[in-house]
Amino acid sequence: MSELYVSLAAVGGLLLILGMLGGLLKERTFVSEPLIALLAGVLLGPAVFGLLDLADLGNQTVILEEAALVTLGVALVGVALRLPVGYTSSNWRLLVVLLGIVMPLMWLASGLLVYLILGLPFWVSVLIGAIVTPTDPVVASSIVAGGVAERNLPASLRHAISAESGFNDGLALPFVVLPVLVLTEPPGEALSHWLTHTVLLEIAAGAVLAAVMGYLAGKTLRWAERKETMERTSLLTISLALSLTVLGVTELLHLNGVLAAFVAGIVFNFAGSSDAKESQEEIQEAISRFFDLPIFVLLGMAIPWEGWIGLGWSGLLLGVAVLLLRRLPAVLTLRPLLGPLRKGYDVLFLGWFGPVGAAALYYAAFSLRETGIEEVWVVGSLIICASVMVHGVTATPLTKLYGRYQ
Repeated sequence: MSELYVSLAAVGGLLLILGMLGGLLKERTFVSEPLIALLAGVLLGPAVFGLLDLADLGNQTVILEEAALVTLGVALVGVALRLPVGYTSSNWRLLVVLLGIVMPLMWLASGLLVYLILGLPFWVSVLIGAIVTPTDPVVASSIVAGGVAERNLPASLRHAISAESGFNDGLALPFVVLPVLVLTEPPGEALSHWLTHTVLLEIAAGAVLAAVMGYLAGKTLRWAERKETMERTSLLTISLALSLTVLGVTELLHLNGVLAAFVAGIVFNFAGSSDAKESQEEIQEAISRFFDLPIFVLLGMAIPWEGWIGLGWSGLLLGVAVLLLRRLPAVLTLRPLLGPLRKGYDVLFLGWFGPVGAAALYYAAFSLRETGIEEVWVVGSLIICASVMVHGVTATPLTKLYGRYQ
């Protein structure tokens, strides 16, 4: 029982401090909220003060997987509500490039770097590459949301980073499941299972079901506003309820809850009342902060320090190589196809800020549970923490630098 109260005190205290000082920290320092939460988890965990150990609460892998899933479900609806109504349809060419070309290139580059630097088996390297492929909505929100970002970054750039992180979190599932199936299933069954179950059922059917749920929720919201059956404060309940309902229903049906949450948010944003949009955004931002940051506290407590040390200098080299080569070269190469974002500073910013975070944590825990391959968690967590640290430290200064020269 003491572990519960330690968790409540730690997470509650962290959220209290960041709620009161978050704006000041972002304006005056080079640290992001996810980075602060990660460091708090390290201090609380067995590596430093030993106040809380996830192993005492149950299966560490399952805890991380489920907590990351809930975090993503809430965060992705928040991202969807921040986007302008109709953003997806009006910017489909840009999204096709980022999701259809850049994303597979990120997968291939990351897997190849793991294979060449660490010398792990090919399909294990491919799996780790898939885990760290999706850009993260939680860390991305700390970059593109808030006063610093709004004053210095154009809306087109902020929306592109948010939309990409929303879609590719769920679309990363086929990239992850394919090597998992190859490593765990008979060769003849892996590909057919991947095509029918993962791509058609979990991805396609999950997205359709989520779109229906989001549309019904949006139309119901409009009806309730016309009939004056709800109070403005009910938006708090509706926004959070949509996140959790879609996540719960799709996961019970063994569909892709991550992509479903974002699709539901996009459709809800379109079908819901435009008059309530601003309130929805503010409410969802508050909810997201409450749900987003604890996952990084858990990650800090679960860091496999011995595994990291065992990687030696190769682990450090891999972290640097992935951050530099996973995304930026692909974005620079495809610059002519990026439409309004093909200007020099836009391309550099878009290429650098593809952070790895909660989505990768979810897929790392999922892959460890499915395959039992420890390197998946050791290497995956190393790259996640490297991204949270480096992107967290560079977000504010590079955002201000962008604003100064534009």
